[in-house]
Amino acid sequence: MDFLDQLQVLSARISKQISLINTEEATKNAFVMPFIQALGYDIFDPTEVIPEFTADVGSKKGEKVDYAIMTDGKPTILVECKCCDSKLTDVHAGQLRRYFHVTDARIGVLTNGCKYMFFSDLEEKNIMDDKPFMEIDLLDIDEQLISELKRLSKSTFELDKMLSTANTLKYTREIKNYLESQINAPSHDFVKLILSEVYTGLKTQQVIEQFAPIVKKSLNGVINDHIKNRLNTALSDQSIEENEGDHLTDESDITQQEVDDRGIITTEEELEGFMVVKAILREVLDVDRIHHRDTKSYFGILLDDNNRKPICRLHFNTSQKYLGVFGSEKKETKHSIDSLNDLYNFSNEIKAALDIYREEDGQVEA
Repeated sequence: MDFLDQLQVLSARISKQISLINTEEATKNAFVMPFIQALGYDIFDPTEVIPEFTADVGSKKGEKVDYAIMTDGKPTILVECKCCDSKLTDVHAGQLRRYFHVTDARIGVLTNGCKYMFFSDLEEKNIMDDKPFMEIDLLDIDEQLISELKRLSKSTFELDKMLSTANTLKYTREIKNYLESQINAPSHDFVKLILSEVYTGLKTQQVIEQFAPIVKKSLNGVINDHIKNRLNTALSDQSIEENEGDHLTDESDITQQEVDDRGIITTEEELEGFMVVKAILREVLDVDRIHHRDTKSYFGILLDDNNRKPICRLHFNTSQKYLGVFGSEKKETKHSIDSLNDLYNFSNEIKAALDIYREEDGQVEA
């Protein structure tokens, strides 16, 4: 089970159990410890994870942070936990900041078991930043951040690279938030900046107020134009696919959220089949590039979550099960199977399905 799969399993568990959890200790046991385990750390090995780590602050002795993740005998990541029904606040962040200041840690994590806020000391060394560089909500996982979160895992953690990533994430986040605020309500300075490029007259307060709604309308117009262009491109690509043949049907273009809304049920057997296919392809491909999408008629397995890059399909909705594998010209060939173990009999065919994408873009590398 890869990292994203583990997080999705944990997310499902949180959704089911959150109403039963009403203490900080229960939150740590049910939600936070499994999250640390998902990152690859052994929560039962005190050389890797120390619970109730002592972080004395000034004259206050015996101050403890909930977890310290260790590297070479020193804390590198501090985790401060609150109950799952708590809203994370600046007061909680301030508590973590005190612990951060008196240890060697460079990453601080504030969590209520559902939401995780990641801090570092990008602005002043050994002083935790006021704002997090990344936020993850396990009840609403942003898959675009999964690769960044994975950098904190035991198998890939490198402090310098993580700090560089944190720096990029922090300021990208700040810039996006700023631009979003300007789109909603352009500030005096922002309107003035725009006018300096397009208006030659005197930029009085009255002129700036006059142009503020024009700037807002223009910004929204640019965004709408981009969305329209993307939609037109997507529709054009879909039309091309339909003209190429019926090997890629309209159902392939349904997003997972739309599929869920239509009541499609993904079975345990389909998910297990997906894991078998990933195991087969692990030898030749980074498994993080393998994704699945379910439809009413089949369970599709894709390269790079791209509808135009199908690898195979699992037809498990009838008494006779089939594996559909894509070959040259992306034509699907069906093979009858009796059990999941039979999928291994077609390992070569499944791997060969990647060949067409090597020819197209040369990017299918292990």
